Amino acid sequence: MARLADQVRDERQARVVLSMIAEPDDPVTGRLLNQVSGVETLRLIEDDQAAVPGMNRVDAITWREHMSAAIPPDLAERMAQLQDGRFGTLIPADAHWPVALNELGDRAPYVLWTRGATSLLAGGIEGRATITGARATTPYGTTVAGELAAELANQDRVIVAGGAYGIEGAAHRATLAAGGSTVAVLAGGVDRPYPSGHADLLDRVGDLGLLVSEVPLGVAPSRHRFLARARLLAASSGTTVVPEAASRSMSLRVATEAHRLGRPVGAVSGPVTSAASTGPNELLKRGIADVVTSAQDVAELLDRQDHTRGTTGHTELGQHREPPSTRPERSGPAL
Repeated sequence: MARLADQVRDERQARVVLSMIAEPDDPVTGRLLNQVSGVETLRLIEDDQAAVPGMNRVDAITWREHMSAAIPPDLAERMAQLQDGRFGTLIPADAHWPVALNELGDRAPYVLWTRGATSLLAGGIEGRATITGARATTPYGTTVAGELAAELANQDRVIVAGGAYGIEGAAHRATLAAGGSTVAVLAGGVDRPYPSGHADLLDRVGDLGLLVSEVPLGVAPSRHRFLARARLLAASSGTTVVPEAASRSMSLRVATEAHRLGRPVGAVSGPVTSAASTGPNELLKRGIADVVTSAQDVAELLDRQDHTRGTTGHTELGQHREPPSTRPERSGPAL
């Protein structure tokens, strides 16, 4: 079989191959990718005589063995099948790459797989709000999530969520109903929407907004990939809002990741007798989140970005939002 580096023609394909053999949020591979190119990273996987930057000999052997074992035997065939014009990819060199993700450092994704309007990721983070929360939600939670999403959409804010049942589904639906723009960050491939019960909803998001994932086409979601996705949901937006969440909800991980990045977090307080309000109430109690009672509260959290990151030209986290009249551009370059 041809060597990995010989099977790719550029940095985009190299990062695509890396996404096939390395799990998301792998800081070892991410650190190496930040030091050298994707093509060079592939070369180092198979060149057991070359020193690997930042690794001693034992660590390099372990890393090589782990990566080599994950190389699919039908890699060339899989690469050839990825020419489907419905899907695209984004890498850091692309104009629509969400440079806010660069703040993740060694935890940044190798590549983003996309279906839809990639321009929704190109604006400054003050133009995007992540809404996440309980899957088993109450009518109170879905109502609040929907109202927040619709009102923010009317302000030309992009709503980011994960496509799940409950809070996230309510946010996507309300945004679409309001004629707004929404992004669904998936834990599996963008060609296999999950959960299956939201296939129609996510298909609409792909048609009218954007589906995005850091794992290749055809890949199923897993617990690790859900955990890894939390950092993308947090880093993609200027604020994360949790209307409802149980005490062990994965959405609280999104809030924690946002807080770690220095992004404001909002939470909707709820009855102390409601298990679905335990998470937001705890975020407020610990001082991680600000109280959110309306879309205006969320807008104020987002607008903090204007003061802390600059308001003209390219900020350190990317360009400003496009004006409402700008038509979103579709998926990034295909392979």
